[in-house]
Amino acid sequence: MHPNPAIFTPLILAALAFFAWSLYQRLGLVTLGRPGYSFRGVGEGLREMFLYAFVQKRVLRQGFGFNHLIIFWACIVLAFVNVEFLVSGVFPAARLAVLPDALYIPIRFLSDVMSALTLVAIALALVRRTVFPPYPEARTFESYLILCLIGVHMIAFFGVSAAEIALGQERAAAFMPVSSFLGNLLSGLSDTQLEAAFNFSWWLHAGALIAFITVLIPFTKHMHVFTAIANCFLRREEKPNTQETEIFEIGRTFGAGQVDRLGWKDLFDSFACTKCGRCQNVCPAGTTGKPLNPRQVINDIRLNLLANGPTLKRGGAPTVPLIGEGGEGSVCEEAIWSCTSCGACMEACPVFIEHLPKIVDMRRHLVEMEARFPEELLNLFENMEQRSNPWGIAPSERTKWTSLLEVKPFEKGETEYLLYVGCAGSFDSRSKQVTVNLATILDAAGVSWGILGKDEKCCGDSLRRLGNEYVFDRMARENVAIFRERGVTKVIVQCPHCFTTLKNDYRQYGMELEVIHHAELIQQLLDAGRLKLNRQVSELGKIVLHDSCYLGRHNDVYEAPRQVVATVTGAAPAEFDRAREESFCCGAGGGRMWMEEQTGTRINLNRVTEALSKNPDTICVACPYCMTMFEDGLKDKQAGQTRVRDIAEVVAEGMRPVQ
Repeated sequence: MHPNPAIFTPLILAALAFFAWSLYQRLGLVTLGRPGYSFRGVGEGLREMFLYAFVQKRVLRQGFGFNHLIIFWACIVLAFVNVEFLVSGVFPAARLAVLPDALYIPIRFLSDVMSALTLVAIALALVRRTVFPPYPEARTFESYLILCLIGVHMIAFFGVSAAEIALGQERAAAFMPVSSFLGNLLSGLSDTQLEAAFNFSWWLHAGALIAFITVLIPFTKHMHVFTAIANCFLRREEKPNTQETEIFEIGRTFGAGQVDRLGWKDLFDSFACTKCGRCQNVCPAGTTGKPLNPRQVINDIRLNLLANGPTLKRGGAPTVPLIGEGGEGSVCEEAIWSCTSCGACMEACPVFIEHLPKIVDMRRHLVEMEARFPEELLNLFENMEQRSNPWGIAPSERTKWTSLLEVKPFEKGETEYLLYVGCAGSFDSRSKQVTVNLATILDAAGVSWGILGKDEKCCGDSLRRLGNEYVFDRMARENVAIFRERGVTKVIVQCPHCFTTLKNDYRQYGMELEVIHHAELIQQLLDAGRLKLNRQVSELGKIVLHDSCYLGRHNDVYEAPRQVVATVTGAAPAEFDRAREESFCCGAGGGRMWMEEQTGTRINLNRVTEALSKNPDTICVACPYCMTMFEDGLKDKQAGQTRVRDIAEVVAEGMRPVQ
């Protein structure tokens, strides 16, 4: 009893050939991307692939991820059964039944149980997508088709197995509970009817497999069953918290104005996307009504590559713009400029797609190739070029905060730490208070430190994230030259944006600095007993701690601020609902500090509302940008009773003498 291989063989061979050709045609377009990628190596890659593709560590962060894990592992287990199905369709004698019972029975048991679990998981997934979808646009024909076809596949499997059991042709029947139950239901049918049921189920199974091979895997998001696993293997060696440098020569093209100007890994990312929507659900721009949707950006890159790739391979010009009005395959400019570079999308992605570098590459094209950017950035760019700070204030004003303190310049070979004050800490009236408190703490702990004074320049963080790589490159080279000339090797910063730029970006310029954020240093000083507190701070009341994106997600510094607050106040700070890796951006990153929000609601108001839901007396921050955004938000919310304090200010309270 077996369908005719003369019919099945040409069908499956044609399907497999079409499958191979389709994948070659689509994935071959990845080679259009720029070369270069910092791969972890085979050993680390296999480890990452095991943890995140097979164990699905990030998928399981959300409760419903367990449902996907069941479907995934069912596909892995049943892949062996499907291979046997295909081979036996061509060579009927080559069946699992030839195996000894020690192998055959466990395989049949697993196949039966996993198929049943998959049907349950598919039913739950259909209900979820219909009743409470992961994101509003998730109810697509493609998604329903994939789920239903997997369900049909499982039903066909049970039809084949139940018919064989009813006919007495399955020796593992006692170990196949679901199929045996169904086989008992069919036991009243005649042999002819059972054979007809077997043949129908067999061809239904074959049809579902052929549909997967020829349509669903090559032409839908279901390609991720291959590409997502590969993307976990190819996970970047370091966090994607910096950008590639550019070589500034006449005739070169900068940024990504068309799809082949992206890196090959960027293009591969677009095929690895599972369209799960986790990135868009955590995006501060998207959730506050801006047109940015990280999932759609990746989808548009893929559509643009499919539309333009064949033409580009032949040396032709693209017909669909990568940056356009936001039509299919084009990313609209407002979406590009809406990004706060917070990295929440990359942290949420279960397969390590890197959204941020692609957005910055498109910003680079707009700024450096077309001089097309939001009008309010013109002053910023001019101020940075002319006076090396966002406000255009004279460099001589950088040391005004020292008027009441005895601050020494950094001396080569004598001073241990450079206190890199930063633009906000030097010029912003509110942040200067933090700088004074930090200086007081360093002196009290006996730390050897000094400043560059008027010779300090902006680190260039906002320039790089806004796509003005040319000015950033010049500024970075000037800073590196100053650091080398002065013999700077250790740097203290109070701004996470300075922290990540000096620590990560400047490595590309051969500058390996030991950069420490003031929250980390204060924690170390407290733990070592070098910093003594005079009292336990209680007047700040209930404190809720905000995680800065550039300190937390981009650099994994979470514990130091919490430990400092706990040490000074005697109690751990309260947490936001969205905290640590899931912290919600204040809205100032990615150069958005210098831009207005014209669309949707303000990002800082979203975060301030969340803070106020905890009924705090004090919101504790470790970033001057966050300080500004929270204080502005509290004014808008008329919540003047809630204070905003930097970590250094909290510690300074504990250093004051007991009255």
